Amino acid sequence: MRFLPLLLLFVLCSCYEKARDCQSFQTGEFYSEATINGEVFKSTFYRNKDIQVETYDSKVDSSKLRWVNDCEVVFKTINPKNMAERKDIHLKILTTTDSSYTYEYSYVGETKKQKGTAYKVK
Repeated sequence: MRFLPLLLLFVLCSCYEKARDCQSFQTGEFYSEATINGEVFKSTFYRNKDIQVETYDSKVDSSKLRWVNDCEVVFKTINPKNMAERKDIHLKILTTTDSSYTYEYSYVGETKKQKGTAYKVK
């Protein structure tokens, strides 16, 4: 009987799930940071429901978007210049705040995932 309050607290806490407002991040202007092998990569991008245009290291890259659900999207490079750019990228929004989201991404079909954070500019 003395474990009942502890058990009740555990049950209530285990049911809590952070709400994600992914729809707020499907369009707009963003700034992103991703760490790969200890190195931070920064980029800016504009996204509407169908297209994303990203600028990284003074290079512009455009991708078609296919939203799997509100929090997952697949990117397909519009004009790939090499074999690596022909691979589609799957991105999943993990958590959101009012002005940013944390995501993980990988090439479609690969298990190694990278993480990053994007901040909404507009």
